[in-house]
Amino acid sequence: MADTAKTVTVGTAIAQPGTIVRGHIPVTKLGGGAELTIPVIVINGAKPGPCLWIDACIHGDEPEGTLTCHNLAREIKPEALSGTLVLVPAMNVPAYEAGQRGNPLDTFSYDMNRIYPGRAQGYLTERIAWAHAEYMKTVADFEIAIHSGGAHSYLSETIFVNEDEKSIELAKAMGRGWELVLSAISPKGNPMATMLEAGKTGITVELGGRPTTSPEGMRRVVEVLTEAMRNVLRHYGMIAGEAHYPEKRWKGVQEALLAPASGVFIPAEGVECQKPMKKGDTIATIVDIWGDVQATLVAPADGMIFGLRALPNVMTGDWCCFYGKTNGFRD
Repeated sequence: MADTAKTVTVGTAIAQPGTIVRGHIPVTKLGGGAELTIPVIVINGAKPGPCLWIDACIHGDEPEGTLTCHNLAREIKPEALSGTLVLVPAMNVPAYEAGQRGNPLDTFSYDMNRIYPGRAQGYLTERIAWAHAEYMKTVADFEIAIHSGGAHSYLSETIFVNEDEKSIELAKAMGRGWELVLSAISPKGNPMATMLEAGKTGITVELGGRPTTSPEGMRRVVEVLTEAMRNVLRHYGMIAGEAHYPEKRWKGVQEALLAPASGVFIPAEGVECQKPMKKGDTIATIVDIWGDVQATLVAPADGMIFGLRALPNVMTGDWCCFYGKTNGFRD
């Protein structure tokens, strides 16, 4: 690590030590002549240190991360920061503007979190991802991608890691309330995987979604996320203060549970996110238009639900919930 802070460049944002600079990563020009860019906020500390890079809205219907970036941009003062904080309030700008999961301007690479880091000469979303990745993997030491359940569902405090030592440490740095730390089933196609390939560290975090988009619900979710980011900054000595940590952390893998029948999805009484369950416990029943039970959804293993759909009406094969199959504790 350098003895003195250095200028940090991300696209058009050129931040001298001790400054906050807004800018854009250029991508291309649209048919109507408007520039397609990725907005960035670079807070470059007066003192040397690592670079934490926070990504929001790789899915355009997940604005929780955007508002978290806004909070941090207001709070973190460069004169009191060691290192650099890069905030990307919207990675996938066309999806963000449309309020959709993926880019409506692109038919063939709709979901950026499946094709990342894209290609320089690829489809439109691939080119956006490529432009972002070229700066991220060069500038960042640590990256956190903030997700939620979006328009479809609610996801509780959950972290996905690559299972390398530094990724697990970054997950721990999220602090209290983030006890469920699952292995990434397929660590590819997302910023976390690209950071790993670059010999660096990234994690994916989930919190929020449709049931918490009321003003009160969104404020709660965003404050939880903001405090987690503050704690990460404390953990790495980037801001003053003592970091806090979970007393225990679950480990395991996720499984998406699908509807075995069509009808109305009714969670069993007492079922809630992050509440431990035993294999075979009833999660929900599905009733038809007459109210007759057509199927029962049960826990596939010991573990816990960490995500539930927002609307109860389902078709056979629809996503019902995310289940974390746990196998003990990390610490």
